[in-house]
Amino acid sequence: MSTRTVRTLGLVAAAALLAACGSGGQIGDSGGSAPTAVKKMVLIPGVAAEPFYISMECGFREAAKAAGYEVDVQAPAKFDAPLQIPIVTGVLANKPGAVLIAPTDDKALAGPMKQLKDAGVKVVEVDTKLQDTSIAESSISSNNAQGGKKAAETLARLVGDKQGSVLVLNTKAGTSTTDARAKGFEDAIKAFPNLKYLGQQYTDNEPDQAASKVTATLSSDPDLIGVFATNLNTGEGAATGLRNAGKTGAVNLVGFDASPKQVQDLQAGVVQALIAQDPATIGKTGVEQAVAAIEGKEVKRNIETDLVAITKTDAAGSERYFYKQAC
Repeated sequence: MSTRTVRTLGLVAAAALLAACGSGGQIGDSGGSAPTAVKKMVLIPGVAAEPFYISMECGFREAAKAAGYEVDVQAPAKFDAPLQIPIVTGVLANKPGAVLIAPTDDKALAGPMKQLKDAGVKVVEVDTKLQDTSIAESSISSNNAQGGKKAAETLARLVGDKQGSVLVLNTKAGTSTTDARAKGFEDAIKAFPNLKYLGQQYTDNEPDQAASKVTATLSSDPDLIGVFATNLNTGEGAATGLRNAGKTGAVNLVGFDASPKQVQDLQAGVVQALIAQDPATIGKTGVEQAVAAIEGKEVKRNIETDLVAITKTDAAGSERYFYKQAC
């Protein structure tokens, strides 16, 4: 064997040794004990560009970075299962360590989310959840039934002894969070005999539909005295409907969530109360449970975060609950 051949083989061996030594050096890894995929985490919110989910993303990013995870956030353009399902299946191809997801339908997302689980990806539900409780490691959300109860009690306090009818504007049937809010409201409003419950109407999570349903209800029920909107989009739409009908303030509007626009409407008297969640804590807690699942530690199956009723008089002390438009 020639000296040149020996030199060449030595260089090849050295290169191979360097490649082997560098194979475990991903961010946040200790000694290469975990494969690269385990150090990646994905958040799939219910819809893009919504302050609630942006605030959740901020909490998610901060907590995941602190834990040494690379992150990705992919959201559908609308709160719609057919738009969210391809995102879930696309994420599966990269097989991250964990996926935090707000399923847009409590049945339709079960199949795609089970595919994640079967592939070894840890699944954590944030905000919304499936009916099937066997798929996710943990579910983190607000106590939504309690939120609906708070909405009914707050509305009754705003109305006082006046008599009239009240309406609930919901998003889409099969959305676990808003359905729980509507049910909580329905159960609690029975305690106030001066208020006639008109039931709930669905808006497909579109503000313009919420506005038109408020207008139509005012025509059929001129004694409408209160509206409970179960999420951000229905709340903003309901405010528009009341404004267009010249009923701002005359009809008490209780919204759910605290987007910048909703807070502005609250301070301007367009909205009389907001039931605000703590989405950043939901995102942060979701990361904590995902990391625990990945590391084989104890995971808490169901976690409920705080929410609060905010009126114009106490808005100044509730800034921590106001949602963000960017991290």
